Amino acid sequence: MEAELDDMKRYFLLLFLSACLSFSCKKSNVGEEPTPTPPPVLPPVSTELPAGAKEGVVFTNGGTSAIFVLYAPGKNAVSLMGDFNNWSATAAKMTKTPDGNYFWIKVDNIDPNLEYSYQFLVDDNLRIADPYCEKILDPVNDPYITAATYPNLKAYPTGKTTGIVSVMQANQPSYTWKNNNFVRPAKSDLVIYELLIRDFTNGHTYNSTIQKLDYLVDLGINAIELLPVNEFEGNLSWGYNPSFYFAPDKYYGPKNDLKKFIDECHGRGIAVILDIVLNHSFSQSPMVQLYFDGNKPTVNNPWYNVDAKHPYNVGYDFNHESGATRAFSKNVLKFWMQEYKVDGFRFDLAKGFTQKQSNDDGGFSAFDAGRVAIWDDYVATMKNIDPNFYIILELFADDSEERAYANKGLMMWNNLNHSMNEATMGWLTSSDFSRGVFGTHGFTSADGLISYAESHDEERLTYKNLMYGNANGSYIIKSNLPTSLKRNEMAAAFLFSMPGPKMLWQFGELGYDVNIDFNGRTGDKPIRWEYFGDSNRKALYNAFARFIKMKQKNSVFKSANFTYDFSKAIKYIKLTDANNTVVVVGNFDVAAQTAVIDFGAGNWYDIKGGTLNLSSNTYSQTIAPGEYHIYSRNMLLH
Repeated sequence: MEAELDDMKRYFLLLFLSACLSFSCKKSNVGEEPTPTPPPVLPPVSTELPAGAKEGVVFTNGGTSAIFVLYAPGKNAVSLMGDFNNWSATAAKMTKTPDGNYFWIKVDNIDPNLEYSYQFLVDDNLRIADPYCEKILDPVNDPYITAATYPNLKAYPTGKTTGIVSVMQANQPSYTWKNNNFVRPAKSDLVIYELLIRDFTNGHTYNSTIQKLDYLVDLGINAIELLPVNEFEGNLSWGYNPSFYFAPDKYYGPKNDLKKFIDECHGRGIAVILDIVLNHSFSQSPMVQLYFDGNKPTVNNPWYNVDAKHPYNVGYDFNHESGATRAFSKNVLKFWMQEYKVDGFRFDLAKGFTQKQSNDDGGFSAFDAGRVAIWDDYVATMKNIDPNFYIILELFADDSEERAYANKGLMMWNNLNHSMNEATMGWLTSSDFSRGVFGTHGFTSADGLISYAESHDEERLTYKNLMYGNANGSYIIKSNLPTSLKRNEMAAAFLFSMPGPKMLWQFGELGYDVNIDFNGRTGDKPIRWEYFGDSNRKALYNAFARFIKMKQKNSVFKSANFTYDFSKAIKYIKLTDANNTVVVVGNFDVAAQTAVIDFGAGNWYDIKGGTLNLSSNTYSQTIAPGEYHIYSRNMLLH
């Protein structure tokens, strides 16, 4: 601002001196008028963005100056208000660029070691926070964040403004990374643990979650997928109602605690994947507020559709064919990849990245060339930054479209919850979980399919087992915890035996049995670490750990040479490679059944202990309800 004023002062001073020179000229001859001296030609005062400026804040002069930029095409005037000008609405009018798209201003004499809060005042009536800020202050929700969660949180400027404000600081507390040579697990070995910070520990912080990493190491997982951690509306949320895309939500702790969490994971061989929401925003977003009619985005909003293009939308729908949306989204992706060293993204509602109108799931799921083009663009951006980055889509589109992405190295979420839960409950009609096999999708590799029996979105297996399980005589699943957990163990044996990356939802390894709609679907859930002390639940955890280790340590579980039948009460999969042959067989009925399977003659080792000797190629055994075996030609599974 001061630099602008100096330019104007110099300009008017030169005009004044020029006028003085003109009037002081003497006549060279009597009767002749003096020849006026022309005013000097001055360069125009530039209103273009200064060199190095970009949306958000850029610090210069060792952090003592800051250039603020807001993208707001079509707006008439914007002022910068903040701690540095006592929240004056008139002291810092921003300069509009010649194209009318950006407003900018330079502020000098700031202390690089202090935090400053600020807002933009748009057209003298709308106060918004900076969409690119890395921290916000929320007068409604921050009072519920304790000092233990976020120490020394800056006070809100009460009485000086209203609404959410941005925070900036030139010399932010730095974080020194300890693990700079982390090697990500191969996709074929990935076992992802989906985790909601809020419901994992009573402390609901990154630091309290770090204290539980050894538990996850012992389980054997090698990746953690965090539900969204960027600022969302409220504190108690799953995070799918995003508002500020560059700011970690303070309810989980300071940003450097998040970096420490990622660093600690890397030190233990665990990759960190962020669930990211770029399908929609909610009304707290300043980009929604900038062009909003009180009900929905207006037609001149650069980022959002007026009305959603698909039937599953929540919030306000991004238009990913808009250049403004593409630029913003790419900046978000680059930021988290480079600033936080994350290893991958899971994209929520990836099917929504479309401008093709649909009104039902059939139309929404059909192959969409426009959607493929959008994703190709975003994938190129991520791959240019990090060719080995994990890219996971929650797509659930037609197999032909999913193949197009899998062939380019992306991974698709693959939901087996319904069929596997039917199997664990003992209801066989819909218990075929063959869609866990990559070939049923037409994929040429198992690496593109992340199968799971539970995620944040599905009802918990154990809850439904206990509520709706089948029974036959003395064999009872409903209301019988030990039997219900053993059914889950059997399903897990099959899940982890199928080639390809896998995922489990937090505490599934302990048989978490609280209804997904307890306290409202996205409401906070009871945290049951006491489960680990229950012998039946601990046995399930131990089984999960054994299956995960088995999957990761034996190449046969990466083999494309396998046969299977998951359609009947007796389910099996037989895998063969140069090192071994493994057969997993189990009875999902509530009555004994005879298994007749082509094994191969000779000795077989049971992972549970003991051996089996077959004199012929056929395995013909009566198997009790809920009984399963993992047979191996050699002992490498142990």
